Amino acid sequence: MPKETEGKSSFIVVDSCVLPDIFEKVLLVKKLIASGKEKSSASACKAVGISRSAFYKYKDYVYSYEEKLTQRIISISTVLHDEPGILAGFISHLHSLNANILTVNQSIPVDGVASVTISLRLTENSQDIMGLKNILSRLRGVVELKIISGE
Repeated sequence: MPKETEGKSSFIVVDSCVLPDIFEKVLLVKKLIASGKEKSSASACKAVGISRSAFYKYKDYVYSYEEKLTQRIISISTVLHDEPGILAGFISHLHSLNANILTVNQSIPVDGVASVTISLRLTENSQDIMGLKNILSRLRGVVELKIISGE
């Protein structure tokens, strides 16, 4: 490893046609396992035609472009009125904005409001983060909304 990059992680974008097939096969194994089409890395590796050792050597370093670079994960903290349909409407609106909801955590309502934290994945077709915040802040039942993290 060159001295200037030693211990540092860096990303490059390379057309897969110039890479060894192993990298595409590692991605395929990861997809097979994630989708449930294969139950173990051993069976997925066998189906794709690579060794488990090759898979484990590269699995933490090989990502598809879409997976690593075109998706943003953010967390939203909001306070919502405790009324039927408010949370469902909020979540439905996230879906209409092309946001993929990853987690939802809601506290027990106190004094007519509940704190809700939602983690979601934005794609290139999603609103920008500030636009998303402005839209969601104006929804019925939203008392307060903060973006607490984002990448």
